[in-house]
Amino acid sequence: MSAHALDLAPFRGLRYAAPDVDRFIDDGFDVSRLLAPPYDVPDAREARELQRSDPHNAARVTLPFELTRETHPRYRAAAALLHRWVRDGVLAQDPGPALYVYEQITPDGVRQRGLVGALDLDSPVRPHEDVAEAPVQDRFRLMRAARANLEPIFLVYRGAGGAASRATEDRGQEPLLTTRTGDGAEHRLWAITDPSTIADVRADLADRSALIADGHHRYAAYRQLHRTESDSGWRRGLALLVDSDTHPPHLGAIHRVLPGTDPGRLLDLARGVAEVEPVTALTAQDTEGPAVVLADPDGGAHLVHGFDEALLAARMPGRSERWRNLPTSVLHEVLLPLWGVAEERVRMVHDSPDEAVAAARSESGTAVIVPSLSVDQVYAVADHGELTPRKSTSFGPKPRTGLVMRLLDRPPEEPWPTEPSARGRR
Repeated sequence: MSAHALDLAPFRGLRYAAPDVDRFIDDGFDVSRLLAPPYDVPDAREARELQRSDPHNAARVTLPFELTRETHPRYRAAAALLHRWVRDGVLAQDPGPALYVYEQITPDGVRQRGLVGALDLDSPVRPHEDVAEAPVQDRFRLMRAARANLEPIFLVYRGAGGAASRATEDRGQEPLLTTRTGDGAEHRLWAITDPSTIADVRADLADRSALIADGHHRYAAYRQLHRTESDSGWRRGLALLVDSDTHPPHLGAIHRVLPGTDPGRLLDLARGVAEVEPVTALTAQDTEGPAVVLADPDGGAHLVHGFDEALLAARMPGRSERWRNLPTSVLHEVLLPLWGVAEERVRMVHDSPDEAVAAARSESGTAVIVPSLSVDQVYAVADHGELTPRKSTSFGPKPRTGLVMRLLDRPPEEPWPTEPSARGRR
């Protein structure tokens, strides 16, 4: 394996033990009740509901609540709970190492399949979005205390239907697990244990690179653990890798809510740097050039677009034209400073413009409806070595937490005897 190969290795997955799952199903209690969204998706109320839904719900370890003013006790408590579940047989490691095929089918019928494995952190993986230090330290402390990767990061790569992608599609055997979560999505998990198939997968990936779709803060925490911890197990981190050529991900929009702002005043200021016109639809998706829609709680909406390129270049020196024309770049580098709104005051609302407007109404503010980016836009920015502004994208469908985890202890991953051969760069 070359020093710069994209390397996804098999590992002994930590999963909810089959006897418990069978008992739950017999009692009318489906395993989906044990799963959770990624840690940064639920708000505080939703996190508490997840934790109350079952004493073994994965959110009890991924979202430990702050019970004291100190930070470390809650991480130790989450780690103790995880390891108690292992001792009690609620969670068990699979008997041998495997790569896992994970399939998600959304309620509207979109199917995504990818490979879950232990990612070598020297692999060519590119972020596309900047991170904040606080969430990185939160995940770093939790994983270090638990000695586990509790949920996979989500990576995409241009696989062109190669051997790694084909391995996800050629699943003839029964899945290890099939379930449907409360949002209507179906989830299936298979294990690939055949050494020749794994060798083909790793050979196919060796000369590719990947892009982080979701999990930038967890990836940064992986890197910090790799740098600071002596255990060799931290040179890898849990990842879901999806061929975006075979399964193009959905990129949802992330809208902004500006509490305590006057929409009329914001529009007046925006007219000094852009064109402003009333619209009936809460979308800027098909507008040429960067654009957002300002929506006020009373139902009015205005498209803000037509920014002068010279103005954008002056406000964003050193940035490529591609980066300057992202809607989130214009919002964060031009409009928010113009309006005097600090970024820490901005609330994020995923996907639904109507929910953003409702949130603005409840906070006597303004909703900013932001168009989603395309996969090609994200690849292009990353290929140029740039990072999009934070919360520019919402890739999906995101992997559910609790289907498969990675434990550093009991025991470490076993090395595979056959290393993949080198191939030409794609």
